[in-house]
Amino acid sequence: MAGVKRARDGAVGILTLDEPASLNAMTPDLLGALAAAVAEMTGDDDVRALILTGAGRGFCSGQNLKASEALGEDIAAGVMRFYWPAFRALRECRVPVVVAVNGVAAGGGFSLAMAGDMIVAARSASFIQVFSRIALVPDLGSTWLLPRLIGRQRALELMLLNEPLTAERAQEIGLVREVVDDAKLMDEALALARRLADGPTRALVATRALVEESEHATYEAQFRREIELQATIRKSADAIEGRNAFVEKRKAKFTGR
Repeated sequence: MAGVKRARDGAVGILTLDEPASLNAMTPDLLGALAAAVAEMTGDDDVRALILTGAGRGFCSGQNLKASEALGEDIAAGVMRFYWPAFRALRECRVPVVVAVNGVAAGGGFSLAMAGDMIVAARSASFIQVFSRIALVPDLGSTWLLPRLIGRQRALELMLLNEPLTAERAQEIGLVREVVDDAKLMDEALALARRLADGPTRALVATRALVEESEHATYEAQFRREIELQATIRKSADAIEGRNAFVEKRKAKFTGR
């Protein structure tokens, strides 16, 4: 598939943005290919975790300005048509998503990195919002995602001042789960993804959904919602296996069902 490489490592699907000459800058074609690749990869029930990374020296440098005309005169409609499906596919993915950030994640690329569930960053990685530098506002979900990850004040600091964020600093403030040497990035991302793939997939993804919903719910409503979802999840094969393993004092073997 043009623009996105696909690979498998057991139960882990690996998607690589593959436009290294532009540092994987976003175009309608690239994001369309990403949405299709996520759907195709997760259409296989044996895939139980995903990794998203970038080819070459960067994860994603943001919008490819040369391709902006392809969005049409109505920019909002164009972005929702061409870009939103890829972001939604990652955010609502039926399996956990690990993002392995190599090099720069700038502008919309920063937004894309946050669309996954956990970020592993190479030591050389950097994050920058960029937008106010060119008199624009953050987009592609940044104003929704970033404050929820690192808090309002730090999010505004990054958005208003446009200071690059190193991988180490990103870890300190909670944006990144771990920072590793560049040569070990994919090894560490795979180790994390394999760990997630071995887990009870339905319960993990339902947990993510509850966390998302909690941003807009009252304590009482979320209290009830957790129990309602629990009543459904507890009937799954993995939940039954988990209870049996606990009683039998052995390690559970989950199948994602």
